[in-house]
Amino acid sequence: MSANLKLLGVLGVVLLCLSMTACFQKRKPLVPLLLEGDVKSQATALTEQGTQAYQAQQFQDAKHHFEEAVALAPESGQAHYNYALALNALGKQDVARQHFLEAANLAPGDQVIWDSPALAPYGDPETRTRSKEFPSATQRSSFGSTMGGMPRY
Repeated sequence: MSANLKLLGVLGVVLLCLSMTACFQKRKPLVPLLLEGDVKSQATALTEQGTQAYQAQQFQDAKHHFEEAVALAPESGQAHYNYALALNALGKQDVARQHFLEAANLAPGDQVIWDSPALAPYGDPETRTRSKEFPSATQRSSFGSTMGGMPRY
């Protein structure tokens, strides 16, 4: 009986350690994407230059190249995504958010864009809109609170 308990305890500790390492895995590094579809060769060249600058952590240069690529290929989700990565790295989250969402809208089947940790902080744009329109919808009522100025009984 004592041996069984020890074995069970050791097994429990091993399972706990395995589950903790799975939870604390590092996220994949954010990397710019290649442009897909029919895009101008100049946009592809700018994307390659922007990728090199981004990987060298020269985010201002990367932003410049990716911005030009977006101008040449405004319907490319990957171009918007790359531009958003550079903006995000420069701390310009508001503009980056717009381009991350535009990238997701333009490339609905691109799992890399949709599953990217870069989009995670921005969540579902529909949810953000709804919570602003109906602020009380996300808050739980408390004792004595009123709805529309009328007390609840």
